[in-house]
Amino acid sequence: MSFINIFHLFTGLFTHIMIYGFNINWLNMSVVYCKFRPFYVQLCAMSSSSCMCLATIDQFLATCSSPRCQRLCNIKLARQLVIGLIIIWFGCGISFLIYYNHVGSDPVVCDVTNRAFNKFNSVFYGPFMMSILPMIIMILFAILAYRNVQQIAYRTVPLVRRELDKQLTTMVLVHVIYAAISVTPGAIFNLFKTFYPLIIDQNTTEQLRCIKSLTTTVYYFNHMGSLYIYVCVSKRFRQQLLYVLSKICFKRYPPGNPNRIKPET
Repeated sequence: MSFINIFHLFTGLFTHIMIYGFNINWLNMSVVYCKFRPFYVQLCAMSSSSCMCLATIDQFLATCSSPRCQRLCNIKLARQLVIGLIIIWFGCGISFLIYYNHVGSDPVVCDVTNRAFNKFNSVFYGPFMMSILPMIIMILFAILAYRNVQQIAYRTVPLVRRELDKQLTTMVLVHVIYAAISVTPGAIFNLFKTFYPLIIDQNTTEQLRCIKSLTTTVYYFNHMGSLYIYVCVSKRFRQQLLYVLSKICFKRYPPGNPNRIKPET
């Protein structure tokens, strides 16, 4: 999921900064990029949301008392599900490659050329499939996992396993809350923009443009905060991170000593 988030930030956030920060819109300059960016952004967004949903479901199954549910938590099944979902979102993204194109001549604008697909994307696929449905799944299974952890004290579970489950569940729950806070403003604004009548007033248009820029920036926080969340929430994660940085990275590249004299041979 981290690699997907990095690619998403590189293509999605970087272009967003260039458009709203420097008024440089590469989408209107290249037909290829006009088609590629919406396809790639939705692929990364849906793949990242799917991985997060699977993580919350996995944590719920891992904390269940049923051995049958616990057996579903394995790397092989997780890889198959992730690959299958990425293939599905890749197929869904083909429509973006087909229907996004340059519109007009002066100025040229990158936009959807099919009215039915535009309606489907703005009303259903964008706000529901990319925002609301993943949030419902993540919140539901995070709450169920938290409830399982609350009941784990009554089971015959080793103390180390019990503490590990509590930490992992807390990390997942906080990450879900953070994701909900990041994604919700953008979803609300997109729905508002879809159902609100056409605005001609220039002042209102600029205000909406500013709100869109802010909500989009907040949305991308969802794809860059995992490390900081885990460092703040989990003591074990902090210890492991410090160990990796101090014992492995720094020892692999030790600082040079300028006062050291090389012996003659």
